[in-house]
Amino acid sequence: MGDTIVTSENPSPLNPSNRIICRVCQKQFSEYTCPRCNSRYCSLQCYKSHSLRCTESFMRENVMEELGQMQPDDETRHKMLDILKRFHSEEDMDSVDEDDSGLSEETIQKILSGSQVGFDDLSPNEKRLFQRAVASGELSKMIKPWDPWWLKPSAKTLSLSREGNQLVQPLLKEETSEDDDHPESNQANEIPPGPETPLPPLSKLISTEPSPLLTVHLVDVLYSYCFTLRIYNGDWQSDTVGSAMVLLSISSVLGQAGQPETVSEAVSHCLEQTCSPAYRHLGGLQFGLRLLDDVISLLSLGRPALVCALCDLQRLIRAGERELKLGMPRKSKRAETRSRLKHAERKIYFIMCWVHEQPDEAWSSLAAIVKAEQSSAMDIVLAQRSVKMEDESKSRGKVLIEEVQ
Repeated sequence: MGDTIVTSENPSPLNPSNRIICRVCQKQFSEYTCPRCNSRYCSLQCYKSHSLRCTESFMRENVMEELGQMQPDDETRHKMLDILKRFHSEEDMDSVDEDDSGLSEETIQKILSGSQVGFDDLSPNEKRLFQRAVASGELSKMIKPWDPWWLKPSAKTLSLSREGNQLVQPLLKEETSEDDDHPESNQANEIPPGPETPLPPLSKLISTEPSPLLTVHLVDVLYSYCFTLRIYNGDWQSDTVGSAMVLLSISSVLGQAGQPETVSEAVSHCLEQTCSPAYRHLGGLQFGLRLLDDVISLLSLGRPALVCALCDLQRLIRAGERELKLGMPRKSKRAETRSRLKHAERKIYFIMCWVHEQPDEAWSSLAAIVKAEQSSAMDIVLAQRSVKMEDESKSRGKVLIEEVQ
């Protein structure tokens, strides 16, 4: 359809002979032309409604042009925030509640200035949104999953000296190239080094035979180690005291002076702690069964990997001790916690020396026992699910019968 031409019988400067009617309302003479599609319109209202694609594209290009001309100083940061807020409010005004709009201006300013923002710095509404994002799994998608060092190919080639101290271990090419692309992840992904000094023989540490329960205690300690590294995504250095406290809370042997007598007892305690209210949000029993896979993997790698794991665990405990020594406000609490950590460190060192003297076949046998306990736990889970599904089926059938009657 062509443009409508209206001809006036009495032309004048204010009423020219040829004028085009507005293509939107078709009631008024057009005064303007759209720079994008050349459509003629008479007012701002008609411009906004003539083509949604034109108006949105025009607004977006203006915003991007203004952002592109900005320099990172205080004044331009304020302008950037104003533009983002204005654009966001125009786009989502009808669909987003003001109370759930996201971060406050104060929090955004802290982030733009490079300051660290902790959970306590958030407003009640921001805390609620953060907790919702954690519960829904949104935040976990933003974190690169940690690959446990005991699952890396180079863990299979670990070796130590006869005295148990570390040797120089070259990384495989595929691991070296991968870590070169992500240098910030080297610390969390590399194989933890073994002891720097030779391990003493057990005969120099005790005058009697070592307890036969050390095999059971090792399972407890390894599970606690894997648990701690898993929940800290391999980076226990980010919170040395917190990671040490998590370790003590899971391990019966290190944190509660426990003496489990069977592998079944040790595994049961670890799974109970994993399913406790403090940690059940991590995945409960399914997470615990996955950790048993980690323990089996470590045992299958043999003595060098076990010594390296225990040495890494010892470093974790020592780092927590140092942190507590530097600044815990309550002296009595500090002394008590440090005492628990020192006791745990001594026990880990003793188990490390004991592991070094055991024959290689001991670890494959222990891995098989842990695997059997894991299978038993999985059978219990499957039986519970079957009973639950049967109960739900009976409940639905009962409701259906009542409705029919």
